[in-house]
Order: sequence, then C-alpha cells, then structure tokens
Amino acid sequence: MTAQYSADFEKALQVGRPPNIRALFPNSKALIVSGKVVDRAMLAKGKAIAMAANGRNYFVIRGALMAAQRANCPLIIEIAKSEGGQKAYCAVNYWNMARIVDALCNELGITVPVAIHADHYGIKNDKDLNAAKVEIPTMFEAGITSIAIDASHLPDDQNLLANLAINPFIPSWAGLETEVGEIKGNTGLSTVDEAKFLIQGLNAHGIFPDWIALNNGTTHGLEASDAGIQVGLTAEIHKALEPYRVNGAQHGTSGNSSERLRAIANETATTKANVATALQMISWGLEVNDYGNAQLDADGNFIKKSDAGMSDELWAEMVAHAEGKGWKKGDYKNLNLPFENKLLAQPREIRERMAKGVEEFAYKMMTEVLNARDTAPYAIEAILSAGSYDVGAKGSRIDDPALWTEARIIERAKSIVGDKGAEGNFDD
Repeated sequence: MTAQYSADFEKALQVGRPPNIRALFPNSKALIVSGKVVDRAMLAKGKAIAMAANGRNYFVIRGALMAAQRANCPLIIEIAKSEGGQKAYCAVNYWNMARIVDALCNELGITVPVAIHADHYGIKNDKDLNAAKVEIPTMFEAGITSIAIDASHLPDDQNLLANLAINPFIPSWAGLETEVGEIKGNTGLSTVDEAKFLIQGLNAHGIFPDWIALNNGTTHGLEASDAGIQVGLTAEIHKALEPYRVNGAQHGTSGNSSERLRAIANETATTKANVATALQMISWGLEVNDYGNAQLDADGNFIKKSDAGMSDELWAEMVAHAEGKGWKKGDYKNLNLPFENKLLAQPREIRERMAKGVEEFAYKMMTEVLNARDTAPYAIEAILSAGSYDVGAKGSRIDDPALWTEARIIERAKSIVGDKGAEGNFDD
C-alpha cells in the first residue's frame, strides 16, 4: 500500500529512531522506537494499554502491524527468551525480529511507532547472568529497543542484585521492564513488599524501569477457564509504587476475559499487555473464545476452521507431528519452529487470511478492550517534545544508595514476607 507520511511523522523518523535502528536500516521509513515511547503514549491518553504481540510467527507480526495501523496506535512486537532465544521454539528470534518488522513496515506502509521488545529475558543463576552480559549487547546490535529482565525465579535479594548487575549492558534510552513474582497462576502471588523492595533498590542505584510485571494470578499459555488476573491486587501494588512512576506490564492475557482486561486498564497503572497464545492460535485458524483460548471439541481436540488460518492439510500434518511426539495441547507452541517455512510456502490467499485473522482479533482488542485507539499521535509528540529517540526516565531518585548496598540488600530481604509458590517450569 502507498503510505501517507505526515510532516510530524517525517520529523519523528529523523530523530526518533535509536542509534542501533538507524545503523541497521539507514534508508527505512519504519518508525521503530524505544519501548519508552509506547509507554508514554498510553500515559498521555490515560487508562490505555499498548498491545505487546508475541511474534511467534511471521503472520502474527504482519497481522498485529496491520491492526495497529488501523487503530492508529503504537505497537510492541516482542519475543520471549524461551520463544526466541538460543534454545528457541520459534523461527522468529531476538536477532531477526527487528529485520522482519522493518521489512513489513516498509512493505505495508506502517506509520505508527513500533517497539521491538525482548520479553522475559530470564536470569536464573550466575551462569545465566554471565551469559547475559555477552548476549544482551548482541540483541541490541540486532535491533532490540526494549527489554524485560526476568530474574523473578530468584529470591528477592538475588532478583534485585541480578537486575543491578545487568543494567550497565542495557542502553539508557531503551524501554526497561522488571519482574517480581514468577508468572505461575494463583500460586506465589506478588506482594506489595516484594514489589517495593525491587523498585526501591533499583531507584537507589539510579535505575527507573518503565514497567513492572507481577504474578497477579494469571498464567502463560493455555487457560481452561476465565480465572486469572486479580485486579484488586494489581491496583494495590501499583498504588504503592506511585512515587516511583513505574507502570504495569500485564502478562498472560490469553486466559482473561475482555471485561477483566478492561478493568486492568481502568483500575490499575498498566500500560503494556502481552498477547501470545491467542494470536498464535488465531493465525493457525483455530476456534477461540472471547478470552483468546482455543476451543476443544468433545474429544478434546482443537477445532480447526476450514475457512481460516492455514490449509486443513497442513494442520493435519502439524497435528500428526505433535501426536507423534506425544505432545499435550500446551506443547503445540513447539510446532512453530519446524513448520514456519511450510506455513510460508502456502498460497498467497492462505497466507493473507492467516494474517487477516490476527489483524481482526488484535484490532478489536486494541480498540474495544485496551483503549489504545488513536494513541500514535501521543507517541509522535513524545519524540518531538524530547527532540530525540531518548524520551528520558519517568522516575527520579528517591531512595538513598547508602541504604541499598549489596550487604544491606541481602539483610533487608530477610524481612520480606512472601510466598514464591509451587516449584516447576513456568516459562513460555
């Protein structure tokens, strides 16, 4: 399509693209920005949440971009470490995602700002931390503009210390998300004390995250019911963090009703909502409900719609592959990597309807649930007001660094009351 580039867009394109993006795509018309810019747009409108679409396949990214253009709202395209890291189960990864987004934005004439987010960059031990110091710079070199450091698997003091240790390897202009309380459903719920401990400790060291992710009752992946986000708990924690001007990142939206997500927008300080499993299932052509959960037939099988998503023949091949591996329904995400090229090799009309299904679902969510319609101008204004790709931090130092030395962090953590919940692998 032929894009119409406004004067403000052209100005934002000149100053709003971070150095890594300008170096990678010197002649691009794609406005790829820091995650901070997207967050600021949601704050400017108020009670608005940006969709962070997990680009598990090419069609999800294409459809989400088309939806954002229609809704005139900025978008975050992301991939998690489990999805797109060194042990990925998706073909889209930390090192090619920006290239895919840039190419699609130019092809489709996308004029809304888009951030490229490395979600759930997990740090579970010293080995992970040391590896991160090498790997994270390579991700930014490849076009990442925002990152979520997830050391929530660790005890509170080690979570904070890991965040502090890795921060020098993250550009100051980049969007920054941190996490307290591993996402694992209604077990190990985050507390005010845990969240304040993490944010205060970062603040004392001059680190001001844009978002904090909580375990507020939701899960990653498939949900069997609409049980999920605890809105009251989320609001309570966000209220306690108000002086630090950190907003919420909501994970695991696919298991939650539109009504509950609207409550998150209206009653909490959330400005980012991750959507993964629902978009994957829709791109494939599976039947989903309002919660974005794939529906099962009487025999417990996914319901493939013949007029949507991939061809029925390719779906049958994917199901046979999964059954041959002995995979449960929650393991079907592992089909992304071995079947990406087969999906791309389908006829144009099939490929287009895969992306169109994602577009329709994402557009409705952006406009009717997340209240993000027409927030792109706010993002452009944030760039132009700053005159830079770096819109600065929202927070400022409140806490005394002398009270947050490593020794004091370890000592302080002993008094935190919290329940880390059940053991197990909750990555997605």
